[in-house]
Amino acid sequence: MSNMRTSIKCNCGQRIIAKDVVQHGYYLRLFGPSFVYVKFRCSRCKKLGEQFIKQEEWEEGILKDVAIEVSTEEREQFTVQGPIDINEVIDFHFALENLSDLKSLEAAMPPPKKKPRSTPQA
Repeated sequence: MSNMRTSIKCNCGQRIIAKDVVQHGYYLRLFGPSFVYVKFRCSRCKKLGEQFIKQEEWEEGILKDVAIEVSTEEREQFTVQGPIDINEVIDFHFALENLSDLKSLEAAMPPPKKKPRSTPQA
């Protein structure tokens, strides 16, 4: 399993993105691992924080904001449905155990809705 870091988080739990970074640089060492230093101000709690990340675990994508792929309609639908409770998780677990193959799951799913294409106006 990969030991790569996917994000930097403040002590309050907020994910740190590029706009929160005050300073970042490299902390190079002759012996042992080198580090990337990230100093940030949390957008939620406004506290200053810092983290050292091993250089081999560092990726610029760590500081990128995650794009939301859910439309407004879908977001409203999920809000109305509420959080997933433990009984739904258990039911889903048993449904997956009894699933013989993915084709039967695909057959049970409704077809995806197609969005109408917009045509350029002349």
